[in-house]
Amino acid sequence: MTSIGLLSDTHSYLDDAVFKHFENCDEIWHAGDFGNIEVVDKLAAFKPFKGVYGNIDGKDVRQVCPEHLRFKCEDIDVWMTHIGGYPDKYNPAIRNEIYTNPPQLFICGHSHILKVIYDKKINCLHINPGAAGKHGWQKVRTLVRFNIDADKIKDLQIIELAK
Repeated sequence: MTSIGLLSDTHSYLDDAVFKHFENCDEIWHAGDFGNIEVVDKLAAFKPFKGVYGNIDGKDVRQVCPEHLRFKCEDIDVWMTHIGGYPDKYNPAIRNEIYTNPPQLFICGHSHILKVIYDKKINCLHINPGAAGKHGWQKVRTLVRFNIDADKIKDLQIIELAK
């Protein structure tokens, strides 16, 4: 079993609480808009790390994080990108690929809105962890924690950070 700590949209602010909430996680995943390379470096120094760049990220972040990341975690096919959209409203840049070659877990950020939706059409769990940073329109800063056990995604927890 692999325990995942998932966040997005830090916008150059990395709350110390992230490290407390993710201390028992095996890996940290970030769905873009780090804000600066220091956020990438701190997360990568803390735990094994995967991340994709977001629309606000500069060249330094884009040199170490791709736009799209498709990988296996245990037996789950994962696709992470920053601007992904939602079931029935996927970003036009990825819509064809997601319908012709769907992952089992699709992760994106960008909207600053926490959403966990199962897309029945393609048998895919969609997770947007909301925004962990202070910049943006979100009323509550959020993180997500979950486990991947072979071919099962389970024990998903939503964590609210201080307002």
